[in-house]
Amino acid sequence: GGIVGFLRSIGYTINMVRPTRTVIVFDGKGGSNRRRKIFPEYKAGRKMSVRLNRHLDVSLTREDEHKMMIRQLNRVIEYLECLPLTIMTMDGIEADDVIGYSSKHLFRDKCTIMSTDKDFLQLVDNRIQVYSPTKKLMYDEERIMNEYGIAATNFLLYRILDGDKSDGIPGVKGAGLKTLLKIFPWLGSPHKYTIEDMMKSSMPKVKQYKLCTEILDSKDQLFMNKKLMDLDDVNISGSSKLKIQEIIENPIQRLVKHKFQRMFLEDKLYTALPNLESWLHSTFNRLNHMAEKTHG
Repeated sequence: GGIVGFLRSIGYTINMVRPTRTVIVFDGKGGSNRRRKIFPEYKAGRKMSVRLNRHLDVSLTREDEHKMMIRQLNRVIEYLECLPLTIMTMDGIEADDVIGYSSKHLFRDKCTIMSTDKDFLQLVDNRIQVYSPTKKLMYDEERIMNEYGIAATNFLLYRILDGDKSDGIPGVKGAGLKTLLKIFPWLGSPHKYTIEDMMKSSMPKVKQYKLCTEILDSKDQLFMNKKLMDLDDVNISGSSKLKIQEIIENPIQRLVKHKFQRMFLEDKLYTALPNLESWLHSTFNRLNHMAEKTHG
């Protein structure tokens, strides 16, 4: 179920990217509260729709599924604590904000974000890329431009106008991608534009395009959306930023192979990863070597 899928997905991506370190970030307790204070409907309609126990031929209630999900997530963390990784979760902060702040402001080397959430595309630049495990595509500046017709520097502005249905964030009526590119072709420019630039550009076009009127009438909503969706200039406290930096600068956990293997046998996962010794070596040997260096 969830444990096997998580480990396989992480292992696949590590073997593909070959990073010098890997950081796994979870939402903290009450992580959505800050955004709900700005917009009470934030994530209000989100439901768990994916079953974690597809191999079980039994009928489980949604409550059973939720309990199973929590149990498997806790077990996944136990597995991860045996691997040469950095695990991060901070109360009151969503994982997106931690990832955005870390990748943009703490790491200085090339960085790959693994996520299915296209909000992370706003962070892509000459150093940061985003890998989508569902699409099996690596997004850099060129791919974003080819797929969306929008420069990565202006992807946040596009998302502010488009909204996010999965999070319940409303967009501007009629602000589809094709229409936006027709009226505002400068979205494809590497120059970074702002909401103010969008408003200014809309004013002379209100008679020609209804969308321009909608944009001008949605000024407050657009600035609210920016507060909700901006992952570069994240709205978290200075003490939280220092805590994130401290965790990243701490020595990285070494591989604890015997404990991982013991849990693996307890959970009877040997059919899911039949050659565990080889998988651990090929996937985590390089990361373990780098982790050793952080212990001096």
